[in-house]
Amino acid sequence: MAKKRIGGYAGIWTDEHLVVEAARKVHSMGFSKFDAISPYPIHGMEEACGIKRSMIPYVTFGAGTFGLLGGLWFTWWTSAVNWPINVGGKPFFSLPAFIPIIFELTILFAALSSVGALFVLCKLPQVDPPVIDPDLTSHKFAIFIPENDMGYDETKLDQLFKSMGAIETKKVAEF
Repeated sequence: MAKKRIGGYAGIWTDEHLVVEAARKVHSMGFSKFDAISPYPIHGMEEACGIKRSMIPYVTFGAGTFGLLGGLWFTWWTSAVNWPINVGGKPFFSLPAFIPIIFELTILFAALSSVGALFVLCKLPQVDPPVIDPDLTSHKFAIFIPENDMGYDETKLDQLFKSMGAIETKKVAEF
């Protein structure tokens, strides 16, 4: 089932410092569902928008730990329990010999879970994403406030964006 798109109002800037200040002000005014759009990461934008820390590092750590313990268990079970073979008088479970397997499983589980968590948390893939302005992918920045956010008023938003240095404001039919 396709996600229902919603319209809103957008302000467009050419200076990244101004858009960070605008995001900070929009967030302090009580807007919580707005998006800041930029062609590259901007230092301080997450704090300005009130975005909390991502849970991807925790997912990565948990899956990496699972991979480490799984690799440790797998090497112990295959060499000491399921198929014990005495090779040159070595112990059945020789940890140094199994470090590469344990390391590789740790990295494999951590990497795959990070990519999976990224896709889930970012709701990817988005087929046919909306376009506010084609230049947002190269040199412009925008703040988009959806219609269903508290305090939404197009005339006030137009005045607000222009007072914060927006070069253009526009009504967006659906986003």
